[in-house]
Amino acid sequence: MIKKITSSQNPFVKSLIQLKDKSRTRKNTGMFLIEGKRELSLAIRGGYKIKTLLFNPDLFSEAEALSFQHYQINIIEITSEVFQKIAHRGTTEGVLAIAEIKPHTLDTIEFKTDSPLILVAEAPEKPGNIGALLRTADAAAVDAVIITNPKTDLYNPNIVRSSVGCLFTNQIATGTTQEVISFLQKHQVSIFCAALQTSELYTDQDFTQSCAIIVGTEDEGLSDDWLQHSTKNIVIPMQGEIDSMNVSVAAGILIFEAKRQRNFK
Repeated sequence: MIKKITSSQNPFVKSLIQLKDKSRTRKNTGMFLIEGKRELSLAIRGGYKIKTLLFNPDLFSEAEALSFQHYQINIIEITSEVFQKIAHRGTTEGVLAIAEIKPHTLDTIEFKTDSPLILVAEAPEKPGNIGALLRTADAAAVDAVIITNPKTDLYNPNIVRSSVGCLFTNQIATGTTQEVISFLQKHQVSIFCAALQTSELYTDQDFTQSCAIIVGTEDEGLSDDWLQHSTKNIVIPMQGEIDSMNVSVAAGILIFEAKRQRNFK
């Protein structure tokens, strides 16, 4: 028998709303919410442990829900009213899941090649930008994404949504700027900082060896710590009136130049 929840006042439903809305709840429970078919599929492929699946039979069939039984997942049917209370997106596909948060310490990163390509973002604030960076990283199949001095937790529903599931497809770690610099130096990874100061054209660099491309915020750029430890500062030439662009766009240009040099391998 599939358990059913019909009231939005159910204590379990209220706990899920807290899980969606509160970073502290996610941290304390070690759980987060996934929403949508593609996101759920990518999370499973990414090795995430799914604890509970909730579905609205008006949008997601019972047969689809039962197909997840072999993952040893609890399955709960919920009404449209309950679903709308829990769901983050206005339009969705009728399926939610509770999953375990993964650790994202630097020591979880495993390099599968001798010349890894890494994207590092320092202190990104906007979940939408983080999601876009993760989509870029997935599109280029970089070896790892590292976020230094994070301003929001990775399982913020806006990051899950804006990354369209690429939160689950990338190898991601977080740490302080100094921790990440030490990590890169330990692994003999060249540091290319996107910066205006004493910079060289990004197209003049050799990205075929182990390297990390470091991007900062659009307002403040990179901290002095990065610039002091930079192998090279690199710049994308601006031909308009402004001297910067969206961080995810800049990262995309730099990462795909590196991939071009590596023959997209």
